[in-house]
Amino acid sequence: METDMSDRIVLTYRIETPGSVEKMAIKIASDQSTGTFVPLPGETPELKARVAAKVLAVRTLEPVAEPAFGRSHDDLRDAGPFQCGEADIAFPIEAIGPDLAALMTIAIGGTYSIKGFSGIRVIGLTLPPAFASAYPGPQFGIEGSQRLTGVRGRPIIGSIVKPALGLRPHESAAMVKELVEAGVNFIKDDEKLMSPAYSPLAERVKAIMPVILDHEQKTGQKVMYAFGISATDPDEMMRNHDLVAEAGGNAAVVNINSIGMGAMAFLRKRSKLVLHAHRNGWDILTRHPSLGMDFSVYGTIWRLLGVDQFQINGIGAKYWEPDDSFIRSFRSLQKPIFSDADRSLPVVCSGQWGGQAPATWDAVRTTDIMYLCGGGVVSHPGGPGAGVRAVRQAWEAAVAGIPLETYAADHPELAASLDTFSSGAGA
Repeated sequence: METDMSDRIVLTYRIETPGSVEKMAIKIASDQSTGTFVPLPGETPELKARVAAKVLAVRTLEPVAEPAFGRSHDDLRDAGPFQCGEADIAFPIEAIGPDLAALMTIAIGGTYSIKGFSGIRVIGLTLPPAFASAYPGPQFGIEGSQRLTGVRGRPIIGSIVKPALGLRPHESAAMVKELVEAGVNFIKDDEKLMSPAYSPLAERVKAIMPVILDHEQKTGQKVMYAFGISATDPDEMMRNHDLVAEAGGNAAVVNINSIGMGAMAFLRKRSKLVLHAHRNGWDILTRHPSLGMDFSVYGTIWRLLGVDQFQINGIGAKYWEPDDSFIRSFRSLQKPIFSDADRSLPVVCSGQWGGQAPATWDAVRTTDIMYLCGGGVVSHPGGPGAGVRAVRQAWEAAVAGIPLETYAADHPELAASLDTFSSGAGA
């Protein structure tokens, strides 16, 4: 009996091979579902048909002369040309269930070990409705982030307390005070700042939260501060979470690849905080263009697990990722998995300052983002407060279609920012 398409998990693979793309697609479907190297007792065609993966389509791409993985492998040394294509393969929900760990093991993880590839990358994922009820998705997402910061109609402007500065808790609090008084909407611990000896999390929370709460009492605006709570032990991470929540905090930085899917699911079920995802380690999964996975696949998994805010680099990023990769990541976050409620807030970051605002606006055409600047705010020659004002001024100009140099004529903070950062990113 044919399985209904609504009960299928469909993955798209980009395949490169010295052989046949179609045969390699069939091999994925077989090896990752019912295939074995010898027949098994009790195996029947009916049983295999119920749980077997199936190749739905193969699309041919232009062949290449050199293998993506290089010629160091014996089976690639004298091969070529290398055939390329995309294959859509469906896995029955009956075989995997609405289980992300099973999905990662069967349809993604095991695929990379199959012989015969000179390149293999997962570039698409479509899930059946069963996953919507199995995973909670974002608790706050775009709407909740905007509601808690009180920001609509413009980007949420954020900054970072950098661990390289070696700031002690009271020194961090002094910087936070200047940032909140300048009108910043969001501040986060750098992903490397968890609970070092010079700035233990408990002491940092004790020093910073009174500044946040005092500003809220005076202005009615509560700046969101995301404390780094990541830990190997989920119980310790929950204790960190509770420390922040009990002090009146409303956000946390979570290093998602470091803690893993199980710990993220554990945290999300119990969390009262906005979960801001830092994806350090993501580059291991994607930097080689013919290995790993696209962000659309990776992001879908973590959105289901409960990421509210997702860092995705930005235009002119200080790291390796090109602008078109950032734009693809942004667009994937804009697309609902099942509904608008499962959309995480895109966090534009990595070497950002006001100078990239026009290009970012041209690329995304929405202000439903967080624009996160580290050195681009705190290294402003007028201090962090002037840095915040400069970024806001840059976005005002970008949305209005006014060149930054023109807008800077009567906005001194932006003018100083252009003079300081135009030769390089703001870190």
